Amino acid sequence: MKHWAIAGMALLLAACAGAPSQVATPERSTVFNDALFMPPSQRISASDVFALSPEMLEYLRSDISRVVRTKGSQQGLFDALYDKGLLKLEYDAAMTRNASQAFAARAGNCLSLVIMTAAFAKEMGMSVRYQNVFVDETWSRNGDFYLSIGHVNLSLGHRLIEYGPTESALTIDFLPPANIKGLRSWVIDESTIVAMYMNNRAVEALTVGNIDDAYWYAREAVLQDRRFLTAFNTLGVVYQRHGNLPQAQVAFEYVLEREPGNTRSMSNLVAVLFASGQTVAAEALTRKLAQIEPNPPFAYFKRGVTAMEKGDYKLAQQMFSKEVDRAAYYHEFQFWLALAYLGLGDTENARAHLAIAEENSTTRDDRDLYAAKLAHLNGHPQIVHDRLFFNRPR
Repeated sequence: MKHWAIAGMALLLAACAGAPSQVATPERSTVFNDALFMPPSQRISASDVFALSPEMLEYLRSDISRVVRTKGSQQGLFDALYDKGLLKLEYDAAMTRNASQAFAARAGNCLSLVIMTAAFAKEMGMSVRYQNVFVDETWSRNGDFYLSIGHVNLSLGHRLIEYGPTESALTIDFLPPANIKGLRSWVIDESTIVAMYMNNRAVEALTVGNIDDAYWYAREAVLQDRRFLTAFNTLGVVYQRHGNLPQAQVAFEYVLEREPGNTRSMSNLVAVLFASGQTVAAEALTRKLAQIEPNPPFAYFKRGVTAMEKGDYKLAQQMFSKEVDRAAYYHEFQFWLALAYLGLGDTENARAHLAIAEENSTTRDDRDLYAAKLAHLNGHPQIVHDRLFFNRPR
């Protein structure tokens, strides 16, 4: 983590620079309609993203400075932030935090940790380079939102006053080295990182039903970097959820004019076209989408859940296994596969997949839930169909 995007409703989450864009940008009046929404419930400002709190400045003066004196600026900063014997940071994808929030919580997703690390590095006078990393597309789910997850990391240059401009950079990534070996990346601007942060906050606001705040966050994401088309998709979903179908259509069509193969915006536009009575156009776009993506994300998962509801645990196990085959470490697929095996009376496989779900969960709440379910199963191996056990609120 990560950064997010929304599909069906499809959204993109960015987590965890090219030349100036030559693409014409839409007029403000065509993408923004502030009058439709209540004012934001909290301050939304790009200036807050990298701002250091007094506690961060004190940590920099004391702990970081002490480690830097013996290990140099790059390694010293890294160790002071990520050595478990010092700050004890924890990965947590529950929300995207700015620099000061991540430091205060001692937790964050990849994007939050990139932002916090960069904030310290810039205060120390180090050069910072951000990279968007090509990873296999992965998805998560929150209610009826389906979230596509991207990944970012950063590289730190030495302080010029210490080492000179030719020293090598240190790349910091919050995925295990084995997971990123051989992956390609490209450099992105800091404005894109801020746009990703604002987009993530918009998505997170949407998933809890705070549509007004979601609008203002998505709006700020667009203003920060109009080349970051994910923000236009999110803005479209905001309008869609708010019942503003013409505005949603404009946002999705803007993305598709520039990326005709963007299946997230295509899927979202199909829903808008059907809802607004444009059946012929919707059906044509549905056929195009099916050709590009015959088995979209979560297609097997939905079939598996339906099979579970009917008590067909064998079919459910087959469907969840297909999702695991293309997203081996997504915790919810592993959890439901464990439930299917439990329904079949195969407690050994149920226990194994539940352990994988716990190991790969991305929030404290999910980790606690899976640990409790695993402990329950270990203590009651004879349980095959416990309705409380099968309950998985989302």
